[in-house]
Amino acid sequence: MYCLSNYSLSVGNSSALPALLPDQARKLKQLSVLTLAESTKVLPYDQLMQELDVSNVRELEDFLINECMYSGIVRGKLDQLRRCFEVQFAAGRDLTPDQLTNMIETLSDWLGTSDNLLHQIQEKIKWADTTSELNKKHQKEFEDRVEEAKKSVKKLNNVSRQTMTYGGMTTFSLNLEE
Repeated sequence: MYCLSNYSLSVGNSSALPALLPDQARKLKQLSVLTLAESTKVLPYDQLMQELDVSNVRELEDFLINECMYSGIVRGKLDQLRRCFEVQFAAGRDLTPDQLTNMIETLSDWLGTSDNLLHQIQEKIKWADTTSELNKKHQKEFEDRVEEAKKSVKKLNNVSRQTMTYGGMTTFSLNLEE
């Protein structure tokens, strides 16, 4: 059986295994690139050439572009000056048994963080609702006081004019109603 994540190991054991068809070899190389890309985001050309059993840079770049990037399994930039492939995205792969525990821990941590965030959001909503109710209550009290003040002023304005005499002068109260 072929190792599904390392093309170079499969080629090294070729005497004990049946020959690979071209499509099988391509698929195994793609899986090798994915396996490398999940552990590091900068893949040196030398390492890729060794893992993929490629003899020159041109062949490596053609494989990365045509068989990996165009097929959508990885996205990145080829840096010819630094002789590396900078991975921006790599498609997911099935987990190995030793990765499962780490994935469960990661998801459990994420769930805990999400629960805490949800609780904080619910508390903020409760605080906002309480504050809103208090503001409505204060607004209603304010409007009631304004109405009372208007009624008081109206009562004062409705008082008929009174005439008062002080030393021969007559004064009138103002009627503020129109």
